[in-house]
Amino acid sequence: MDIEVTSLTPRPTFPSRALATEAVHAGRDDLASRGLHAAPIDLSTTYPSHDSRGEAERIDAFAATGARPDGPPVYARLDNPTTARFETALARLEGAQAGVAFASGMAALTAVLLARASLGLRHVVAVRPLYGCSDHLLGAGLLGTEVTWTDPAGIAEAIRPETGLVMIETPANPTLAEIDIRAAAHSCGSVPLLVDNTFATPVLQRPLEQGARIVLHSATKYLGGHGDVMGGVVACGEELAATLRQVRFATGGVLHPMAGYLLLRGLSTLPVRVRAASASAAELARRLSADPRVARVHYPRVGGAMVSFEVFGDPHRIIGAVRLITPAVSLGSVDTLIQHPASISHRIVGEGDRRAAGVGDRLLRMSVGLEDVEDVWADLCQALSAPDAVPAGRNRAAVAAPTARPTVSPVPLSEGPGTEREPGPVGP
Repeated sequence: MDIEVTSLTPRPTFPSRALATEAVHAGRDDLASRGLHAAPIDLSTTYPSHDSRGEAERIDAFAATGARPDGPPVYARLDNPTTARFETALARLEGAQAGVAFASGMAALTAVLLARASLGLRHVVAVRPLYGCSDHLLGAGLLGTEVTWTDPAGIAEAIRPETGLVMIETPANPTLAEIDIRAAAHSCGSVPLLVDNTFATPVLQRPLEQGARIVLHSATKYLGGHGDVMGGVVACGEELAATLRQVRFATGGVLHPMAGYLLLRGLSTLPVRVRAASASAAELARRLSADPRVARVHYPRVGGAMVSFEVFGDPHRIIGAVRLITPAVSLGSVDTLIQHPASISHRIVGEGDRRAAGVGDRLLRMSVGLEDVEDVWADLCQALSAPDAVPAGRNRAAVAAPTARPTVSPVPLSEGPGTEREPGPVGP
């Protein structure tokens, strides 16, 4: 194995390249000059140096600036060249100056909150719904922060002198409600807007181009894409990135280099995976919207591979009845996953807050994978017809799976941010 012991070579300057091209080449631009095709994995935890005075100077420089050290790394908690490749690539895809990777999405959010709190800015303005653990971290005050929950229209009024951050997630987990990022950024004034872009990915939207200043990803999801790696990453300006590196060094929330390698590999197929899964998700959303066993379908204007839907029957029976679809937490994998948010991802959120955010007891969240859409639809249909999945008093024959497939048009289901169509016929 070819082990790389120097910091990532500064990337060459290229003309503007398409996202699909960047996904394949960003973070790998120096490989050919090194005589390599695949990115090397550096698993070292420490790096030898006979120049202890020079090491001391580099550590002092990092402590003062948070900039990535020149030359070989000092210690894996400070920097790793494999992880640096992933950070460079993700920053390129999001159009950011820098990326800083962490052991998980929650570690990444924690670092952002600590970085802002270090400036005395402990107040956060946030819009529900958010991922359940993000909601809990903000609301529980575990990091000494205080949160004001508001709707998008109330962001400006909720900001105080000590506000360090405004946080939104769009499309939101799990309702897929959308927020106008540009309008939210305008409401923030000088306060940085953080957008959790996990569901959309840079394939479908780039929040920094719409005025956001920080983009957060649970890299475990679509960036990795295969359900076998955990990580988080922040795309932002270099000033914040420097502080985040210092927080990461102090708190130890580092991304393992093997995870960095897998995430870099995952980025190369990200556009293909997201677009293919999104096409299937849009089709499934339309079929669900025409199904009398389904009360409401949520699907965002921006598109994507996530579909949420509310059922008339017992959602737990549906979870128990799927055979092809995987009943599991998380999302963004190559296989289709389904879960009951009120029981799993948002269980940690208080019931009243959960319901107010639209996370009801009959809501199911489905992450559509790369299987043939007909196979996924067949499994959904049989699960929706499982005993007790159809409530008493409804005609089972009337809700049997239709034999004809609805014609699908490219118009998204959602008519606007946070709105859904009631079940009805799918138009031509």
